[in-house]
Amino acid sequence: MTKAEIVAEIANKTGIEKVSIQATVEAFMDSIKVSLGKGENVYLRGFGSFIIKQRAKKTGRNISKNTTIIIPAHKIPSFKPAKTFVTEVKNKVK
Repeated sequence: MTKAEIVAEIANKTGIEKVSIQATVEAFMDSIKVSLGKGENVYLRGFGSFIIKQRAKKTGRNISKNTTIIIPAHKIPSFKPAKTFVTEVKNKVK
């Protein structure tokens, strides 16, 4: 499902204009990006959490040049679904 499909579905369910919903969805995603950029996790009860994970330093390989490179420790965004969300998906998707 794409962002446009999400906007269309919300518009059909609520009767609100797609333009308003598009702005709301964009603002929601921007808020999550800004919070994660500050190092703050975002918790949505019953849905899940957008969290920052720490990746350890590791050794990688550049196969085209056949050299070893060191990948420094870094942080990445991650999504951890809520238990109720996981259960619902497991029960509905076969």
